[in-house]
Amino acid sequence: MNRKNPFIRFLLSPVAFLFNMATWIRNQLFEWKLLPSKQFPVPVICSGNISVGGTGKTPFTEYLIALLKERYKVATLSRGYKRDTKGFLLVDANSTASDAGDEACQIKRKFPEITVAVDENRRHGINQLLSLPEEERPSVILLDDAMQHRYVTPSLTIMLTDYQNMYYEDYILPVGNLRESVNGVYRADIIVVTKCVDVIKPIDLRIIEKNMMLMASQHLYFTKIKYYPLKPVFPSLALNPCSLDELTENEELLLVTGIAEPQPFFDKIKSYRSHFRVCIFPDHHNFTLDDVLSIDAEFQKMTAESKRIITTEKDAMRLTTMDFLPEKWKPFLYYLPISIEFLFDQGEDFDSRIQKHVISSINILKKHVKN
Repeated sequence: MNRKNPFIRFLLSPVAFLFNMATWIRNQLFEWKLLPSKQFPVPVICSGNISVGGTGKTPFTEYLIALLKERYKVATLSRGYKRDTKGFLLVDANSTASDAGDEACQIKRKFPEITVAVDENRRHGINQLLSLPEEERPSVILLDDAMQHRYVTPSLTIMLTDYQNMYYEDYILPVGNLRESVNGVYRADIIVVTKCVDVIKPIDLRIIEKNMMLMASQHLYFTKIKYYPLKPVFPSLALNPCSLDELTENEELLLVTGIAEPQPFFDKIKSYRSHFRVCIFPDHHNFTLDDVLSIDAEFQKMTAESKRIITTEKDAMRLTTMDFLPEKWKPFLYYLPISIEFLFDQGEDFDSRIQKHVISSINILKKHVKN
């Protein structure tokens, strides 16, 4: 739910009205075919949202990769948010967050066998991927955070919404966090509610389904965050990985985050330890020397023999590429890996739906080629 002060929302409402009109006109131009949208000769699965940040797009994209990579040549294409480069770029093992963005680098390190690319122009990026040599050319392309990039017509669109910040309770920017009207949900084939609590009451499910007012052709799923044991950012220098319940009471913790919605991260640590220090930065934050000094000031206050700096996997990607990362941090620097897990035994149905879509899309394309 939007947390801005009602008076602030009132002051910003004229700007929100203009922003809403601009996005409505843009969407209508695509609906009326006055702006071009291209469909491509491979399955293109778009995952995104109609709000800004924080819905868990990266772990969801990683789930899709793991689901498809054994049977298909998978490529991911994203904007490469906050990178220092421009245009199309193939990400390799040596790429840094400043080259390609933290999310793309994270995916490439997790799945070195797939093709990972960035391009702020998704249509151009797809054309470049399809121009690769045949042995490298993808048979399935995953578009990350591209619901508003309407110059591409996906074969399947998946919209994510945060359980704690449902899109239908939000407002248009800058009053709220919506990039466009809630009507944008009707472009989605699948809606996934992310970051759910472990137990959802049946009445809450009915309220969510009623508020969404989805079409009969749309499918609704619910997921939660699945956490794994802490991993050292520098394995050769650090202690062994450990699960959160293995943290001792005498161990001091410093949490460092630069993501859109860090609260689930804090809540997870809080469920095991009531006391810890925090350093919070904006989403996709590029750490500066001043930031390091402020983090180090907190680190110096940790006097216990046993201590850790715990960060998110995405933040770890940026921290490790800093030339000025203090050597003294490295033995104590850990990240908390996450993935997604479907609720209500929906995972098998979701997996089957995605697999069937890819197979049917490829078969349809093959028929077109023969004709």
